[in-house]
Amino acid sequence: MLTKRGLFGVRACVFDAYGTLFDVSSAARQVEGMTGGKWERLAEIWRTKQLQYAWLRSLMGRHADFWQITGEALEFAMDSVDLRDTPLRDRLMELYLRLNAYPEVNEVLARLNTQGIKCALLSNGSPMMLSAAIVNAGVANFLDPVLSVEEVKVFKPHPSVYQLAVDRLCLKPEEICFVSSNGWDAFAGQAFGFQVIWCNRLSQPPERIPELPDCQIRSLTELPEILGAI
Repeated sequence: MLTKRGLFGVRACVFDAYGTLFDVSSAARQVEGMTGGKWERLAEIWRTKQLQYAWLRSLMGRHADFWQITGEALEFAMDSVDLRDTPLRDRLMELYLRLNAYPEVNEVLARLNTQGIKCALLSNGSPMMLSAAIVNAGVANFLDPVLSVEEVKVFKPHPSVYQLAVDRLCLKPEEICFVSSNGWDAFAGQAFGFQVIWCNRLSQPPERIPELPDCQIRSLTELPEILGAI
């Protein structure tokens, strides 16, 4: 664990969803045999375009919910790897509603709840997508509230998205520990004023944007010890 500075006075832990609790590559991985060996490249392009379209729509002022964007990004990805297959597209979208949670997620959330740490979710995902994901993963009882950008009609990293957690939890930004595996999201959450733990699952280099997260970990397994010591 690499720490920039200690965390103090945390009263709630707010998680990102995609890439943090749920494995965004798991949908494509489950149809590996239908992709002619292209599933990894397909998953990479799909995720990249999903984020790009969210950011571009935010800048353009042309909002669409994350389910529509996910479908449009998938179509681009399938064209890019020469997989023009409508049944496969439909199957992948179905699987995206049932993404695998990372192996440690259930145990970590249960431990945090036992420690009396309130846990919430803050995501680009639409309410329908988030409801399906948390029910499939069996973590619905551990996350309250579940916050979607659909309340503000703009995507992360717009500050109004992070403000949702402040308003709904009735806490100051510095009383919230925000946890994300997406570097851009972690850095933006820090710039907003959260205390931030970056779950850097892929050992990515730090972003060149403000601000450096308070703490960097490799998996969520380390969270209960860190937050239990506050």
